[in-house]
Amino acid sequence: MYVQGVSTRKVAAITEKLCGFEVSSSDVSRAAAELDETLQAWRERPLGMMPYVTLDARYEKVRHGGSVISAAVLIARGVLPNGKRTILGVSVSLSEAEVHWRTFLQSLHARGMHGIQLFTSDSHAGLKKALEAVFPTVPWQRCQFHLQQNAQAYVPKKSMQPEVSSILRSVFLAPDELEAKRLLGNAVKKYETKAPELSSWMEQNVPESLTVFAFPEAHRPKLRTTNDLERVNREIKRRTQVASLFPNTASCLRLVSAVLMELSEDWETSDHTYINLEPKKNN
Repeated sequence: MYVQGVSTRKVAAITEKLCGFEVSSSDVSRAAAELDETLQAWRERPLGMMPYVTLDARYEKVRHGGSVISAAVLIARGVLPNGKRTILGVSVSLSEAEVHWRTFLQSLHARGMHGIQLFTSDSHAGLKKALEAVFPTVPWQRCQFHLQQNAQAYVPKKSMQPEVSSILRSVFLAPDELEAKRLLGNAVKKYETKAPELSSWMEQNVPESLTVFAFPEAHRPKLRTTNDLERVNREIKRRTQVASLFPNTASCLRLVSAVLMELSEDWETSDHTYINLEPKKNN
C-alpha cells in the first residue's frame, strides 16, 4: 500500500479495519524503511550495453536543514539491446547543478553502462556540461517537445504562435537532415525582420534537436523527445503527491525508487518491445 502511494496514516487505518489490530504510522514507516536494502541493491545493480539513454528530472518538496526545499529527482531510462526499456538509476539531489548530474552520470558509468549511441534530454545547462564531462564522445539529442515550448517565449505576437509551431514541426518531421536544415534556414530568414530574436534563437538552438536524423528512421519517434520519461514522472507524482512533503531526502529516494523499480520490472518482463534494434535483413 505504501509503494502504491497510500499514506502511512491510511495504511494504519486499513490494517486495523481488516486485521483487527492497530499498526501505527511510525510502524508503517519503519516497515517501509526495511525496503532500503532491496532498493539500494536495485539502484546499484550492474549495467551493460545501453544503446539509447534518456535523462530527465522532477522536483519533490523535502525538509532539509530546517527548511523546505524542492529537491531534484534525477532519472535515467535506457533501452536494452533487446529493445525493451529499463530504469537505469535514480538520485535525489539538492538541485540540477552540474556537480549533481555529473555524480549521477559517473555512477551509471561505474556500474558498467556502455555502448551508448545517443543521449536524449532537455537543454539544462548543468546536465549538458555533465554529459560533456563524463560522456564527451556520445551524441546528444535535445528534446523537440521542450524546444518547441521554449520557442514560444521568443514569439513577439500570440497570433504567430500556431505558425511557428507548424514550422518547427515541419523541421522535426522532415524526411532527412538535409531537408530539415533547409526548412530551418527558410524559417530563420522568414523571421529575420519581423521577429529577429526568434530568428536568432532558432538558428542557435534548433540544430541541437536534429541529431536524431543520424539514426534509423524507425527509431526516431522514440528518440526525439523525453515524453516517455514525462509519463514516468506523472506516475511518480501520482504516488508521491499523497506525502506532499518528505521529512528528508532518504524517504523521498525510498518511495521514488520503489515506484521506479516496479515500473522497470514491468517493462523488462513485458512482451512489448519499445524499439526494434534488430538490423533489417536484405531481401
